Amino acid sequence: MKFEKQGKIFQLSAKIILPISLDEAWEFFSDPSNLKAITPEYMGFNILSSTDESMYSGQIISYMVSPLLGIKMNWVSEITHVEYKKYFVDEQKIGPYAIWHHKHFLKEIEGGTEIRDVVHYKLPISLIANRFHSLIVKPRLKEIFEYRTNKLNTMFGEK
Repeated sequence: MKFEKQGKIFQLSAKIILPISLDEAWEFFSDPSNLKAITPEYMGFNILSSTDESMYSGQIISYMVSPLLGIKMNWVSEITHVEYKKYFVDEQKIGPYAIWHHKHFLKEIEGGTEIRDVVHYKLPISLIANRFHSLIVKPRLKEIFEYRTNKLNTMFGEK
């Protein structure tokens, strides 16, 4: 996992290799209802909108989440781009960040599938962003993505 800063925008990059087919990986990651299974319980993650349809560009997904101090907030994402079995992008429309742009890339490799995440995000108050990022946001995102990696390895086996 890697964090970078580009002006006022932060970037998180993460990668995991799972010993599953591209078909199985796509089926799992493109289904928003699976997000709860790979999100730490303390975040109180619940999907509020229907997830009965296959993922499509323009899809709006609404969640309830408690990212900090148990404070519940609504998070609304739009799936802005989808290329079947290659990648999809979700962007926060309502939530704790000024910008949240999350790209999910899937690539078939020998013996499994590589899943790569690239998240660009901006905190809402630029004047205190660096300090708040170092003390709270970066450690929390690191913890969430590490939890996700551990959970996926438990579910699908480690590569």
